[in-house]
Amino acid sequence: MTGTGQAQVGDERRMGAAGQATVRLAVIDSDTGFLQVLGKRLEGMGWQHRVLASPVPLDAMVALRLNAVVVDLAVLGPQGWTYLDKLCARLPGLGVIVCTGQSSVAQRVRGLRLGADDWVTKPCHPEELIARIEAVVRRRKRADVRVDTAPMSIGEVEIRADQFQAFVSGVSVDLTRREFELIQLLAEAEGQVLQREEIYQRVWGYAMVHGDRSVDVFVRKLRSKLEKASPSWRYIHTHFGIGYRFSAEPADVLEFASSSSLELAVPDVAAPAPSVAPTPASSLVESAAPELAEPASPEFVPAH
Repeated sequence: MTGTGQAQVGDERRMGAAGQATVRLAVIDSDTGFLQVLGKRLEGMGWQHRVLASPVPLDAMVALRLNAVVVDLAVLGPQGWTYLDKLCARLPGLGVIVCTGQSSVAQRVRGLRLGADDWVTKPCHPEELIARIEAVVRRRKRADVRVDTAPMSIGEVEIRADQFQAFVSGVSVDLTRREFELIQLLAEAEGQVLQREEIYQRVWGYAMVHGDRSVDVFVRKLRSKLEKASPSWRYIHTHFGIGYRFSAEPADVLEFASSSSLELAVPDVAAPAPSVAPTPASSLVESAAPELAEPASPEFVPAH
């Protein structure tokens, strides 16, 4: 790339950084070489960042007023999963990116389901990590815009974006951040069927991998919590092979409709129609023409 081209890229980066609020980032990592290269990139972008060599109490994380945090699970130690879970639950508006060494599919899935927004495997290029941080922050800002909207009330459920929570009669349904994002998406499209792929893209932020059942798992958890808090209503309806629809419908009506359809589909075998004994063919023949009737042979067995 020529000097002019490099200057243009640098100008675009500075314009992008200036065109948005400064990102406040914390990096929980101890890889000095990686941190040195990453730090130079972040300083060039004007980001405020802080390196933490070990996990800090959650109260301290709240006080930092961060937009995002990058976490190396190796630094967190044996309690890494617990810390990650509590961090995501305590700071639902915080973008969380796990950047750690080689991991299994099960570990990555577990981290994302606990609330991490993205997972990057080391070694990685700092530019890729920065791009992923930017993407997470953008999604969080779009979510912040929805926070200013008035609470949504559907059935007995009140959905409050300002608290990242749903309530029934003033009592919290106790949703996780991901569950709240799911109910908010479904409720905003009330009455419409959303495909699984669209739900995954809009809640998780990237394309769904074939065979991934995360949407079904989270829908099942969310549906269970809603039915426990509001047993008289059913909110999430499955459209098999397609996706899900959010609509408040009385539970007794749905149960009645379901039982009625079963009664129509299954014949009543308890009360069979009265059978009429058939008139033997020989009697008919005898009554019509007695001279043509012949006695049936006892040795004859009809073929079936």
